[in-house]
Amino acid sequence: MAIDLHTRFMGTMIGSALGDAIGERALEITDREDLLAFINGDNELCYTDDTVMSLATAELLVSQGSIDQQLLGDKFRKYHKEEPWRNYGVVTSSVFNIVENEAIDYTAAALRLCDGSGSFGNGAAMRVAPLGLYFHRSPELYNMAKKAAEITHAHPVGIDGAAVLAKAVAMSLHLNSQRPFAPQVYGARLVDFAETPCLKEKLRQVLKLVAAHATVEEAAKELGTQSSVNESMAFALFCFLTHPHTFVECVLCVVSQGGDRGTMGAMVGAMAGAYLGSEAIPPHWQRRLENTQHIETLARELAARSTL
Repeated sequence: MAIDLHTRFMGTMIGSALGDAIGERALEITDREDLLAFINGDNELCYTDDTVMSLATAELLVSQGSIDQQLLGDKFRKYHKEEPWRNYGVVTSSVFNIVENEAIDYTAAALRLCDGSGSFGNGAAMRVAPLGLYFHRSPELYNMAKKAAEITHAHPVGIDGAAVLAKAVAMSLHLNSQRPFAPQVYGARLVDFAETPCLKEKLRQVLKLVAAHATVEEAAKELGTQSSVNESMAFALFCFLTHPHTFVECVLCVVSQGGDRGTMGAMVGAMAGAYLGSEAIPPHWQRRLENTQHIETLARELAARSTL
């Protein structure tokens, strides 16, 4: 069966936004059946800052074809001003405040945080999926992810986590979901792609848990589920590697164990959506996702401008 990359682009963008929206609801609705009842009901599924900044990144790639840090930072800050209620994190909001108050560039502001080392939170990884799509065949993928990340998250691990997530999306685009999935091969490629010893070790830990058939509870306890990217991105990867053929179970797995549920949902939704395509995502969920038409338009435009 031929792999339809246009469908994969759509699945990535829609899947990430849905994972974000579902994860955000899971903060309040912790019971699985109650959460499913809400998702399958008639309420609009609203996303957070994770998706706002992902869409901003996609918009810049469509218009510019690359990452201009000043333009992307300004776009992020504009949307933050327009909709501050989207649950922006402290790190991102602090960077925007420094830029506004001191008229310095975004990367310099980001390096002011965390005692001058920059943040290694997941705020760059949560929004990086469009880069994984646009540069899926490019040797510049890591560098582009780095440029996009260090606007707000300047720590090497924060940058590395974003780049690895972008690589996971890019890899997923080219796997045939009708053939057997090889989680150890997939994960090993991410280990090789990562640049920091911290993240490499965390990814190896994921692969050990997958090989040992660890439960989701065991994985959450060992890997962590909080907002540091080495925890949340690693747990999202575990959920994808153990439920690769079912979008619904991927998302429910990652939002089931507490922690930064919305961001982990966005990350796993991007990986699963890239692998399975939009046809694997429940149509009712897609119809009820906020701003679906704009998300679909951006996915089509990214596909048209990327090297398919």
